[in-house]
Amino acid sequence: MITRRTLLVASAIASPMASFTGGASAQSVLTVGLIPSEDSRAMIANSQAMMDMLSKALGMPVKPFVAADYNGVIEALRSKRLDVAYLGPFSYVLGTTVADIEAFAVAETKKAGRTFYRSQVIAHKSSGIKTVNDLKGRTFAFVDPSSTSGHLFPKAGLMKAGLNTDKDFGRVIFSGSHDSNAIAVQNKKIDAAAIADRILDSAISKGLAKREDIQIVWESDPIPESPTVWRRDLPADLKRRIQAAFLEVKDIPWSDQGVLNGFKPTNDEAYNVIRDTAKLLNLDLKKMK
Repeated sequence: MITRRTLLVASAIASPMASFTGGASAQSVLTVGLIPSEDSRAMIANSQAMMDMLSKALGMPVKPFVAADYNGVIEALRSKRLDVAYLGPFSYVLGTTVADIEAFAVAETKKAGRTFYRSQVIAHKSSGIKTVNDLKGRTFAFVDPSSTSGHLFPKAGLMKAGLNTDKDFGRVIFSGSHDSNAIAVQNKKIDAAAIADRILDSAISKGLAKREDIQIVWESDPIPESPTVWRRDLPADLKRRIQAAFLEVKDIPWSDQGVLNGFKPTNDEAYNVIRDTAKLLNLDLKKMK
């Protein structure tokens, strides 16, 4: 998901001039970029376990670098200043329209035990909202226009269920974060909202919402988890080494999702469900980047 400031993995060589001179063997340092969800220095410190694992598996130093946002990373991939990045599902699909990138791994946490998640529409049980039809005339909160589970999938799903999201709601807002939607529904500030299922679980565990107060009105089909991607033009040997290194990373804290169970291989085709959903909404992906 791209609506909250989450971990972003972007690898780049230490010196642009030394990028691939002489092939993969010329790569001597891997720089890993992070989009901070907290103070940048704390984020770098908290990422050290992952840096150490990657460094050991690759046999080269791995250094963290704090990046600003997803758009900046996609542009850095496009301009060949970065080699690898951790992107949200929708941001990845958007990124493929401007950069020659490809998904190669996806994270699985011990808590979830899966490499997918779902989008949900929730309401407070006291609102009386139980079905999609009950949402008509009500206030509704999406997360962010570029959010996979906070906008793209719930909007498409509600449309399939017969709701015109542009006309049938009483008022629509974009809250900016999944947690904000959980809090707004719990406190009855908004009638219903979109949210990722695992972030709702997290919000409940943090005491931001109460399970007994939440009504799940709609739920999506599985959405593939955020992919780790690389530039397609990287040397084949280097890509094999990078994928193998990521597949060895496990048993470390993973953003706000708990402990990482490990990475699993994936590919570009796994994200066609994102493209198909965008087509349903008549979104021109090239114009969105």
